[in-house]
Amino acid sequence: MKYICLVGFILVVAGLAGIERADGAGACGKANPDMEAWKLAPCASAAQSEDADVSSNCCSVVKKMGRNPSCLCAVMLSNTAKTVGAKPGIAVTIPKRCAIADRPIGYKCGDYTLP
Repeated sequence: MKYICLVGFILVVAGLAGIERADGAGACGKANPDMEAWKLAPCASAAQSEDADVSSNCCSVVKKMGRNPSCLCAVMLSNTAKTVGAKPGIAVTIPKRCAIADRPIGYKCGDYTLP
């Protein structure tokens, strides 16, 4: 199952690579949140089930990306994340499940609030 998600991520990211982007700054600066979602590949299973273990690789990436909460939010809610089966309501729990002390608690992320 994990490999199916990874293959899906690769296919979606490869498809998005050909799409033109605006050069303006967005939630992730000049980076496209759908492209940034690739960095969260280690979190694929944790974003699908609250019962799944959250790997240390996932936590490391989420901690780094969480320095910019708007980018983290945009990535978790991106079309790429949804395409590979990430559930937004579960994805937003990952920073807490990683026990990241300086996570953006209470940050409004679409219809969700980071716990």
